[in-house]
Amino acid sequence: MVLMSMVSSPPVNPPPVNPLSTAPAAVAGPPYVPDPVRVEKLRRQMTHGLSWRLFMLAKLPLGLFAGIRVRELDVARCVATVPYGWRSTNPFQSTYFAALAMAAELSTGALALMAARSAPRSVALLIVDLDARFEKKAVATTAFTCDQGDRLFAAVGESLASGEAVTARVETIGRAPDGEVVAGFHVTWSFKVRGASRQTPTPRGGPAPP
Repeated sequence: MVLMSMVSSPPVNPPPVNPLSTAPAAVAGPPYVPDPVRVEKLRRQMTHGLSWRLFMLAKLPLGLFAGIRVRELDVARCVATVPYGWRSTNPFQSTYFAALAMAAELSTGALALMAARSAPRSVALLIVDLDARFEKKAVATTAFTCDQGDRLFAAVGESLASGEAVTARVETIGRAPDGEVVAGFHVTWSFKVRGASRQTPTPRGGPAPP
């Protein structure tokens, strides 16, 4: 992983924005450089068979039973899947909505955990809001993709700088193997650097749904 180097004076043509060091306009958090060793350690832990099973057994055994897996993970994007089968079906012969929600949460939660664990100080995180829409019955493996890791890293950066709790709202889309949308979720994560005084969370990542 290559991180953007800091320069003493801005060039005439600014370089492309690096999501690891600066936030997009919608989430104006200050820069911080994630620890690449911690990033890679968590990536391997969550994408490799045995280490993933041990992680889930300790942290989320219900998800392990349902067969939820992280298929892809980096600082910007995560893909998590939930299979269609006897462990995750409902009486209507489709994937149970709670199983879909677990995979959706995981696709955002892996990014949130990476942002928190790679920070230079200890950062607490938790979900504070979630909303969903369901487009069609899930009758095959559903893959949820979240590509808004920059929002989560920006929120952690702002909490590190301010000491306040900061929220980030991200979207994840679940698709069937043919690419058709099955469901979409918005998940709001709250981050707060440990040891700072308690504050009301500062919202980031766009306005809340009406």
